Formats: sequence, structure tokens, C-alpha cells
Amino acid sequence: MNLAKNIRNTAARVLENEANAILKLVDYIDGDFEACVEKILSSKGRVVLTGVGKSAIIANKIVATLNSTGTPALFMHAADAIHGDLGMVQEDDVVICISKSGNTPEIKVLVPLLKKLGSVLVALVSNTQSYLAEHADFVLNATIGEEACPHNLAPTTSTTVHLAMGDALAVCLLEARGFTSDDFAKYHPGGSLGKQLYLKVGDVLSKSQLPVVSENASLAEVIVEISGKRLGATAVIDDSENLKGIITDGDLRRMLQKSLDIQNLKAKDIMTIHPKTISADEFAIRALNLMRNHNITQLVAMNGEKIAGFVHIHDLMKEGIV
Repeated sequence: MNLAKNIRNTAARVLENEANAILKLVDYIDGDFEACVEKILSSKGRVVLTGVGKSAIIANKIVATLNSTGTPALFMHAADAIHGDLGMVQEDDVVICISKSGNTPEIKVLVPLLKKLGSVLVALVSNTQSYLAEHADFVLNATIGEEACPHNLAPTTSTTVHLAMGDALAVCLLEARGFTSDDFAKYHPGGSLGKQLYLKVGDVLSKSQLPVVSENASLAEVIVEISGKRLGATAVIDDSENLKGIITDGDLRRMLQKSLDIQNLKAKDIMTIHPKTISADEFAIRALNLMRNHNITQLVAMNGEKIAGFVHIHDLMKEGIV
């Protein structure tokens, strides 16, 4: 068989295997899953994720997701737990043990110790007849048909469904807690994601000068204002400094193509009325989305009825939210 075709077929088979296994999880969302969510919500402690091998890696990721969505969580390696780290577990904690087989030596040693501590034990397991499942208070069923590995050995599909089940758990907890985008921003202050969640339009206005002309400004005054402020546009205001329109450099080019009587043109003759505006208190990401939706590069930012400045797409690009 052609090598490239074989590669594509194998990749497709792996993805179909894992996708089908995830879809099958819908049938396993049962009373135990609901009770697990309710127990975590009512618990005064944290969620402790544990496992060995690839399951430990998945546990770490689920811990990160829980912490970022309002559910305090920590990771405890199952092997380390039986050599001293069990002290991490507190009285009111809920312990989620992840295992494909549910019968590994470390798990069989750890489970009785957790039960002795009085911990609530949740099994996220692919074998519901296992030692772990039989001794758990709640079982999150992550049964699979077979691994995507052609030898049915390497943890592939099993780790994928464990991860997906962890995401389902985290999102259920998020919604039950009424966790909002503002809450999310508290835990993600860095990077482009953080800026999308907290950066306001007003935060970037200081980086831009405010080009503005009166309704009766001459064409020359309009050109000087647009060129001098270097934003490619100017706002047009009336005598009370209320926004009446906007003139862009594109408007100037189109006007020059259509009109020969440029000596008597005023700003009000050229401007676009009812320009797109945004409140200075709005999130900057909303300004970006407005620009993209209307295929424009700047918006007039407003403080109530007064102009606060211009927000340009270049300002947002510099902030790293594009």
C-alpha cells in the first residue's frame, strides 16, 4: 500500500476510534456521575486527583482544568502517596482515582488507606468490575471497546475518554457554581486569553490621539487632522461636541473621485453619519469583534454622549488579543 495513504488511513482510524469512544460516554452519564458532582459541590474540601503512568498525566490536566474553573484541586501521584504524600489528603477532600484497569498494585495499596482516612473515593475507570470500582463510593464509567493502538496496548483511547470525562465533570461543576467569565478572568490574568477577559477599550485609548473636526471644517482642515493624528480617520462633532459622523481616508479618496468642486466641501458633506461606536467601558475583545464583523479598522469610543477617543485595530494587535 502507498505509504502516504497508509498514514492517512491509520490516522483516520485512530481519530474515529477515539471519537466513537467519547460519544459512547454519553450513555455512561448516570446517577453516580450526578452524585459525584453534588458531593464535590457540597464538600468543604478540595478535589484530589491521583493515578499512575499515563493516568497520572491525565489527572494533572484535569486538576488544571478544575482549578481554572473554580473548583480547588490538587494532584497526588498514587505511588508517592503510599510513601508519604498521603498526608496531602485532608478530611473533607474528595479523591478521584484514575485508572484504566482499576487493578494496578499501587491502586490496591492506596484504596484501603484512603478508605481508612474516611475519604470520599471516586473511581474514574474503564473496568467497572475492578478492585477500584468495587471499593469506590462513586464510579465514573469510562469503558472503551479497545485502544486505538493496533496491539490494543498503548493507552490512547482510554486516556482520551478519561480526559473527556474529566472535562464533563469540570464543566458541570462550573455551571452549577454559576462561574462567570469575570470569575474566569481572575484565574487567567496573563497572555492573550487574560487580556480578552479584562482589557477594556478605555485601556488602549491613551495610545491613540483623538482626531476631531467640526461639521463646518474645510476639506483642507479634515485632511490635516487625519494626517496629523495618523489614525486614518477623524470624528466630526457639532458645536456641543456631540458626535455627528466620521470621515476616513477612504471617504476622502472616494469623494475626490466623484467631486470636482472640492473648494467648497465641508466635513458635513463628506462624513458618514451614524458611525460604529463602542463604550470605553466595553471589553476590548468586543471592539475587535465589531471591527471584524463590519470590516472596519477603527471605532469611536464613547464616554456616555461624549467622544473618549478612537480604538484602532492596530492598538488591539499591539496588546496581543488578535
